[in-house]
Amino acid sequence: MNITNADRARILVHALPYIRKYTGKIIVVKYGGSAMQSEKLKDSVVRDIVLLSLVGIKVVLVHGGGPEITEMLKKVGKESKFVNGLRVTDKETVEIVQMVLAGKVNKSLVNIIQNNGGKAMGLSGIDGHMIEADFRDIELGYVGEITQLNVQPILDVIDKGYIPVISTIGCDRKGNILNINADTAAAKIAGELSAETLISMTDTSGILADKDDPSTLITKIDINDIPGLIEKGIISGGMIPKVECCSEALRGGVNQVVIIDGRTPHSILIETLTDEGIGTMFTKDRSQT
Repeated sequence: MNITNADRARILVHALPYIRKYTGKIIVVKYGGSAMQSEKLKDSVVRDIVLLSLVGIKVVLVHGGGPEITEMLKKVGKESKFVNGLRVTDKETVEIVQMVLAGKVNKSLVNIIQNNGGKAMGLSGIDGHMIEADFRDIELGYVGEITQLNVQPILDVIDKGYIPVISTIGCDRKGNILNINADTAAAKIAGELSAETLISMTDTSGILADKDDPSTLITKIDINDIPGLIEKGIISGGMIPKVECCSEALRGGVNQVVIIDGRTPHSILIETLTDEGIGTMFTKDRSQT
């Protein structure tokens, strides 16, 4: 498809109100799923983030890395075990989690952002005691429940003009390294930063009224309606904890939260800089606050 210079100009003019809306504000992107596995999609995500950063939007990238952790565990002969979607993490496993998330995945993302013209700084939840946590459940081992957040290191990095890239490991007051769920960490970080928007990238198009029919996408949900949607089975399975994180972010001070399909190229730009957006937006009735 040939795009003329006039077409490009119209696209930029169309995006201007959205750029104005978000410029100077914080958007937290929770990055995971297929968008981290496909090199084409990874390039799309990074270009979106760099573009938003260059027009003055303060992007904070929070990432997981489950498949990379599983792959490394296989290499050392360890089997991955999960309880209710959370990885059982013994002492040896948490050391691998730290190595993969704070090392391989984090620094790879920083490198890709910089190679695409952005400025990025890699952080982990351990840096500056950003994420303090306690053991969540003895059955899960070294898996943490966040007890306190210190977002000053993130703000310092933003103030210096960098995109913070955050791996979700934390520590307790005794120095134990703990594996933190990335959705939970992103929601709490977004709330503590009073972010304008939290964008959660998943491998689904959003919340569907009929899970087998993509045309039944629910584009907007008030968090007060979430319990009813769970009761009806419209929100079910692994989507329940993700939606609960969306609700927590909104109650924590985020203006809006969106679950988008990371498998769609440039889904971040479609969500932030167009009328239609993409995925399911969660909002809170501000009159009740």
